Amino acid sequence: MAAGKGRKLVIVESPGKVKSIASYLGGDYEVEASIGHIRDLPNPSELPADMKKGPFGKFAVDVDHDFEPYYVVDADKRKKVAELKRKLKDASELYLATDEDREGEAIAWHLLQALQPRVPVRRMVFHEITREAIQRAVSDTRELDQDLVDAQETRRILDRLYGYEVSPVLWRKVRQGLSAGRVQSVATRMVVERERERMAFVRASYWDVEGDFTPDGAAQQFSARLSAVDGSRVATGRDFADDGRLTGRNVIHLDEALARRIAEACLAVGEGSTRVTDVQEKPYTRRPSAPFTTSTLQQEASRKLRMSSKNSMRVAQRLYEGGYITYMRTDSTTLSDAALTAARSQARDLYGAEYVPDAPRRYEKKVKNAQEAHEAIRPAGDRFRTPAMVAGELRGEDYALYELIWKRTVASQMADARGSTATVKLTVDTALEGAHRVEFSASGTVITFKGFLAAYEEGRDDETQARADAAAEERRLPKLSTGVTLEVVRAEADGHETSPPARYTEATLVKAMEEKGIGRPSTYASTIGTIQDRGYVYTKGQALVPTWLAFAVTRLLEEHFTELVDYEFTASMEEDLDRIANGELGRVEWLQKFYFGDRATTAEGLKELVDDLGEIDAREISTIPLGDGMVVRVGRYGPYVEEVVPAGVDLETGEVAEGAAVPVAPRRATINDDIPPDEMTPAMARELLEAAADDGKVLGRDPETGREIVAKAGRYGPYVTEVIDDDETAAPTTGRGRKAAKPKPRTASLFTDMDLATIDLETALKLLSLPRVVGVDQEGVEITAQNGRYGPYLKRGTDSRSLQTEQQLFDITLEEALAIYAQPKQRGRAAAAPPLKELGADPVSGKPVVVKDGRFGPYVTDGETNATLRKGDDPETITPERGFELLAEKRAKGPTTRKRAAKKTTRKAPAKRAAKKATTKATTKKA
Repeated sequence: MAAGKGRKLVIVESPGKVKSIASYLGGDYEVEASIGHIRDLPNPSELPADMKKGPFGKFAVDVDHDFEPYYVVDADKRKKVAELKRKLKDASELYLATDEDREGEAIAWHLLQALQPRVPVRRMVFHEITREAIQRAVSDTRELDQDLVDAQETRRILDRLYGYEVSPVLWRKVRQGLSAGRVQSVATRMVVERERERMAFVRASYWDVEGDFTPDGAAQQFSARLSAVDGSRVATGRDFADDGRLTGRNVIHLDEALARRIAEACLAVGEGSTRVTDVQEKPYTRRPSAPFTTSTLQQEASRKLRMSSKNSMRVAQRLYEGGYITYMRTDSTTLSDAALTAARSQARDLYGAEYVPDAPRRYEKKVKNAQEAHEAIRPAGDRFRTPAMVAGELRGEDYALYELIWKRTVASQMADARGSTATVKLTVDTALEGAHRVEFSASGTVITFKGFLAAYEEGRDDETQARADAAAEERRLPKLSTGVTLEVVRAEADGHETSPPARYTEATLVKAMEEKGIGRPSTYASTIGTIQDRGYVYTKGQALVPTWLAFAVTRLLEEHFTELVDYEFTASMEEDLDRIANGELGRVEWLQKFYFGDRATTAEGLKELVDDLGEIDAREISTIPLGDGMVVRVGRYGPYVEEVVPAGVDLETGEVAEGAAVPVAPRRATINDDIPPDEMTPAMARELLEAAADDGKVLGRDPETGREIVAKAGRYGPYVTEVIDDDETAAPTTGRGRKAAKPKPRTASLFTDMDLATIDLETALKLLSLPRVVGVDQEGVEITAQNGRYGPYLKRGTDSRSLQTEQQLFDITLEEALAIYAQPKQRGRAAAAPPLKELGADPVSGKPVVVKDGRFGPYVTDGETNATLRKGDDPETITPERGFELLAEKRAKGPTTRKRAAKKTTRKAPAKRAAKKATTKATTKKA
C-alpha cells in the first residue's frame, strides 16, 4: 500500500529489520530497506564512453582534483532506488536508519545523494532492535556525521587505488587474474610467514620421567614429573629454538638411555630414599573475561561451536535483526548501565548473591586502534532473556550463539573463581652415576568457589594445553609436609618432540590481526573469506594453509611493495582513518600523501612506487627453495617441483660424481593441491619426480589401430589414453572435400586397485575397450557395462543398475546381468552401509555425527543435515571439528532450491532509454 501524505519514511539496510521496526513505530511510519549499499565506484570498463579517457578513466576517481569519486547506482539497485523515490514523494520526513558505523553512515550519505529528498532528513541510530530502543532512537535523532562518511569513503578510495595499481603487477609477474588488497595481502602474508616458520622448523627430541608416588597407600597416590637432575633443570620444549638447538641455560638434555636408567633406578631405591623437599600453597584467583567484541565472538564461536568467521557473523546478523542481541560489529567491551544492572540481577537470581561482586565490573579495551563507539555484544533489552526463554523461538546455530553471548555477558559481571594451588617437590636418591639425586615436581589446583565458572568458561586455542590446564585444575594433591617419605609406585621414561608453531585458525588469525591493529571488526570475516576465495589460503581441518601461489604473491609484495604489506604501516593507516572519522585529519590531505607521497618526509607514494618498480624477475619471484637441489615453482598452470641440482652433482661446486647420470633437461613434477607446503620436503619432492617418471610412459601399440598407448598421471587421477598422430584425420564428410575434425583419443581411468607404475598394455587395452557390450536381452535391447563418475554400472536402454566392483566390468556375463535386471530396482544401496567414521555429538544439534559414503562421494551427517567433504578432506582422518564445521556451513546456506525454467514468450523489445548520468561526490572543504 502506498504511503499516505504525512507518513514518515524510515530506510534501514536489511529487509530482516523491516517488520519488527515497523511494528514498534506504528502506523505513522513506513519502513523500507535499501538492501545494503546502493552506489559504488564502477569498474572503468563500465564508465560512459566520454569518461573513459578523462580523469575518471583509470580508477573512477579523479586523483588530480581532490580524489573526487564518481559513483553510480548499482545495476541491481536501480529498481530499489526508483521505488524509494516513489515512497519519498508521499512522505513528510525521511529517517535514515542505517547502522551506526562508518559503513552505515556512508550508506545513509549515498541514500541522501541518490534520493535528493525535499523533506526534512533525520539520522536515526540504535544498537539493538527492541521496542524501547527503537522508540528512543526515533525521538532522539541527529545530523549525518560527515567525518564518519569521509573516513569510509577514504577507505573505499584507498582500496580502489591499492587494488588497481598493485594487482596488474601480479598479473604480469605471477598469474593473470590475481588481486591485491590493503588488508587481504597483509593477512595472506601472516599465514605465509607462519608456514615459512613451520618449513624451517627443526624438531628436537627430549625425554623425561613420569612417576606415581604415595605417602601411605593407593588412596593418596599422585603423579609427578622429573624436573631436575643433580641440581640442573631438565630441558623441556621451551628450551629449544626453532632450529632444534638447545638454548636453555643450566639445563640437562635427557636422552632416551639416561631417562630409562633414571626410571629403573627410581623403582629400585630402598625405603627412605624418596622424600618431600618442598611444599608451597598459594591462593588461586581467576577473573571472568570481558563481554564479546566482534573479534572475540568470532574466536569463541570458532572454538566452542566450530563456526567459521563468516558463518558466526551471519548468525549474529540474524540475531541482531531479530531483536535478540545488540549490534554485532563493535570493538567495545563497554556495557551500558542498564545492561550492567540486567546482567548482575540475572546472575544474582540464578546463582545467588555471593556470586555477584559488590560493584559492577567495567572493562577497558586494550587492543590497538580500539574504538568505544558501541556497546559490547550482549543480549538485547534492559532485561535479558535467558536461553530457556528463547528456546521456542531459536533453533540450531541461532540458539547456540545466543546462549554463548548470554553466558559470556552474565559471567562478565560475576565474582572471581577462587581456590588454592599447591606445588610439591620431592627428591629421589638413586646413587646412579650422572644422576645421583633427581627431583620430581607436581602441582594441583583446587577450586573452592566457582564464581563466574558456574556460568561460563572461555575456550582455548591450544587444545592440548587447555586439556593439561583443565587436568591440573582438577588434580588434588594429598596433604604433605617437608621431610615426609614416599613410596615410588611407578616410574616410566617418556619421550617428547618439539612442535612447530601452530598454523593460524580463523579464530587465531582474527586475534592476531586485532592485536596488530590490522583491519576493523566489520572486515575480519570478509578478509578471511576473500583470501580463501582468491586461492591464497585453504582450510585443512580448522587450520589455514597457504597455497604456493600465496608464497609467490607475498614474496613479490615483500620485495617490491615492502611498506604496503608492513604490519606497522597497515596499522598506521587504520589509525589515520580513525583520525579522519574523529575530524582530526582531512580526507584529501591524507590521500595526497598516500598516493603522491609526502614531500616533507621524502616518503614515496603509491604512484611513484608502481612507476619505479624496475625489473622484476618473474621466475625468481615464483621460486621457493626446498634445499638439496630442489625448488617449487609457481607456473602458469599451477605449482610444480623442479630438480635444479640433479642427484650426483655437488651442491656447492657443481662437480658431477663418477657414474652419475645427469639429465639434459631438469626433471619436473606437478604438485597436488592436498600437500601442505611444510610437508613438501626435498625427499617428498624426489618421490614426486620418480612418480612423474612414469607419467606419459609408453605401454606399446594397439594391434588393431597401430596407435601408441600411454599411461599418464592426470589432475583427477591416473589414466591411459591413445596417441593420435597430427596427420591422422577422418575421411571428408561433405562434397566440398572439407575434412572432419581430428578424432578424439580414447581415454580411461585406472581402477582404484591399479597402479600407474605397474600398468601394462594388455590391461590398458581392456580399459580402453570400455564400455563393453555384455549381450542382448530377450527383446533385443543391448546391455553394456560402463564405468561412470559414481562407479561401475550396467545400462539397458535408459535403465541403469550399479555393479559391486570395477572388475565386474570385464567379468560379468549376460546371465548375471539379466539376473540383476530381474530384481526390482532399488533406490540407493541395497543395504545401508556402516559409517566410515564416527565423530561424536554435534555441538549445535547434539546428535551423533558420522562420515558416510554417498552416491556423490563421502559426506558428514547428523541425521538432519548432510555436508559433502571438500577437496583435501580425508574420510579416514577427518577430525570431529572439521565435520562440525562442514555441517555448520551447510546449515548456514539453508536448503538448496532449484529455479524452474520460465516459459519463453516473444514480445517486442521496448525502446531504449538514455541512462541517467551518475553523480560525483560533492567534496566538502574543511576549514
